[in-house]
Amino acid sequence: MFATKNPVHPDVAEALRECRRAFASVALFSGMVNLLMLAGPLYMLQIYDRVLSSRSVPTLIALSIFLVGAYAFQGMLDLIRSRVVVRSAAVLDQRLALSVHSAVIRLSVTSRHPGDGPQPVRDLDAIRGFLTGAGPIAIVDLPWVPIFLAICFLIHPWLGVASTIGAVTLFTMTLLTERASRAPAKVLAQDAGRRSIMVEAQRRGGETILAMGMGGALAQRWAGVNNRYIAASASLSDVAGGFGSASKVLRLLLQSVILGLGAYLVIRQEMTAGAMVAASIMMGRALAPIETAIANWRAFIGARQAITRLSEALTRAAPKRELTSLPRPERSLEVEHVAIVAPGGQKPVIANVRFGLKAGQAVGIIGPSGAGKTSLVRALVGIWRPAKGCVRLDGAALDHWDPDLLGQHIGFISQTVELFDGTISENIARMNVKPDADAVLRAAKAAGAHDLILRLPNGYDTAIGEGGEALSGGQRQRIALARALYGDPFLVVLDEPNSNLDNDGELALRQAIANLKTRGAIVVLIAHRPSVLAVCDHILVLANGEQKDFGTRDEIMQKMTRPVAAPAAAGNLKVVSGTTAGG
Repeated sequence: MFATKNPVHPDVAEALRECRRAFASVALFSGMVNLLMLAGPLYMLQIYDRVLSSRSVPTLIALSIFLVGAYAFQGMLDLIRSRVVVRSAAVLDQRLALSVHSAVIRLSVTSRHPGDGPQPVRDLDAIRGFLTGAGPIAIVDLPWVPIFLAICFLIHPWLGVASTIGAVTLFTMTLLTERASRAPAKVLAQDAGRRSIMVEAQRRGGETILAMGMGGALAQRWAGVNNRYIAASASLSDVAGGFGSASKVLRLLLQSVILGLGAYLVIRQEMTAGAMVAASIMMGRALAPIETAIANWRAFIGARQAITRLSEALTRAAPKRELTSLPRPERSLEVEHVAIVAPGGQKPVIANVRFGLKAGQAVGIIGPSGAGKTSLVRALVGIWRPAKGCVRLDGAALDHWDPDLLGQHIGFISQTVELFDGTISENIARMNVKPDADAVLRAAKAAGAHDLILRLPNGYDTAIGEGGEALSGGQRQRIALARALYGDPFLVVLDEPNSNLDNDGELALRQAIANLKTRGAIVVLIAHRPSVLAVCDHILVLANGEQKDFGTRDEIMQKMTRPVAAPAAAGNLKVVSGTTAGG
C-alpha cells in the first residue's frame, strides 16, 4: 500500500506488516460487502423483469425481505470492517509510539533544525489519519473492479466495453494525480515545518516580543511563511480537487451513457429494462473505488511522505540497543582526548580535551564565551557523542551503558533550566510515574531547597505550569538542582547553576557540592562567578575549543594571577594575564 523508493526503518516496516495482516481480514470483509452489493442490482433486475410483468405482490414482498436482510448484513460487516481498520491504526501507533517519543527527544538535541523534534509525531499522526480514512477501504475494494466489469460484460458486451473504457480513463487520472501532486505535496510539508517552528519560537518568546515591540516585524515574517504555506496548500488542493471533480463528473456521465446505451439495446430487444438499470448500478459500483482513491490521493501522498520522513528520523535518532547492565559507577571519570563536532557541523568545537577525576573530586571549567564549555558537558553526560576520543565512567565508555540506566547515575543542570508541567515533587523525581517521596525529600534537602518549597502555596504539590512558569528564575534553578541530586547520582554536571541565584541560593549550592564530594560523587561545574570555584579541587581552562590548562585549583589560580613578561618590543613593562571564568 505504501511502496516508497527510500528504505523503510525496521520498526516502521514491522508495524506496517502488522497493519497489512490486519488488512487481510479487512479484505475478507470487503469481499463479502462487495458480494452483498450485488443485492441492489439483482433486486432492480427482478423488479423490472418479473414483478412488474407478473404483478405479483408476494414476489415483491419476498424480494424486499431478501434485500433488507442483505443490506442489514452488509451494514454489520461494513461496521466490523471499519472498526478493524481503526484498531489496526491504533496498533500501528502503539507499536511506534515509544520509538517516536525517543526520536523526538534525541532529535531535539542532535539536529540543527528545531522543527525536526516534533515532526515524527506529526508524521505518525498523518499515517494513522490516512489509515482511518476512506482511502484504504477504496484500495482494498479496487480488486473487485474487474469483477463488476466482468458482470457488465455478462449483461451485454457493449455495456462491458463502455464500463471498461470509463475504468481505464479513471485509472489514468489516478496516475496523473500521483504525478501532479508529488511536487506540491513536498513543498507543503516543508512549509508546514517552517510554520510550526516559527509559531513555537514566537510563543516561547512572547514576553520579549511584547516588551521590545517586535510584534510587527515578526508578523511580517510570519505572513511571508504563512502565505507560502497557503499557496502550497492551495496548489495541492487544486490538483487533488481538480482531478477529483473531473473523476466525479466522468463517473456521472458514464452512468448516463450506460443508461442511454442500455435504452438503445432495450429498443433493439437485445436486453431487458431491468438489465439496463442493473448494468448502470454495476458500472457505478465498479468505478466508485477508483473515484474514492482519487479523492483521497492527497492523504495517500501525505502518508507515504510521512513514512519516508519517519523512517529517516528513526534512523538518525540513536537506536536503543540491548546492553549488559553495568554496576553502579563509584570510582572515576576519565575524558580521553575528546573531540566534539556539533550536530550538522564539520569543524570540531572541542578538540583534544583530556583529564581524569576520582570519586569525591570536583572540577570547575572556566574560559571565555564560545570556548566550548557547554559542548564539553554535553559530551560528559551522553547528550552528544564524541567525534573522537572517549568519556568513561569506572573504565566503561558511555556507549556501553544503557541510556536509561546511565541517566540514573547522572545529575545534570543545563544552561537553560527546563522544568515540566507538573508538581514540584514530580519534577524533582524526574517525572517518575510513582515518585519516591523519601528520595524527593532527601534531594530537596541536599539542594537546600526544602524550606523554599515549603513556603510555596501547596509545598511539594505546587503545580509549576509549563516550563516552570509559576516560579522565578532562582527558584527554577534550585528545583533543578534538587532534581539533579535525586537518586544520589555519581556524576553531577552543573552548567552555570548559580546564574540566577541570590546569596542564600549560592550558599546552598556550595554546601550541596561539598556534601556531594563528601559522599564520593564527582562534580563538574561551569560557573561565571569565581566564588563558587572555591569548592572545586581542580580547574580546567578552555579557550577557542582547546584545553589550555588543567590542574589543582591553587595551581591554576596562581598561573592566572602570575605576572608575565611582555614581548621584547614593548620594553620591560609587566602585565597581568587574565583568564576569566566567563561562559
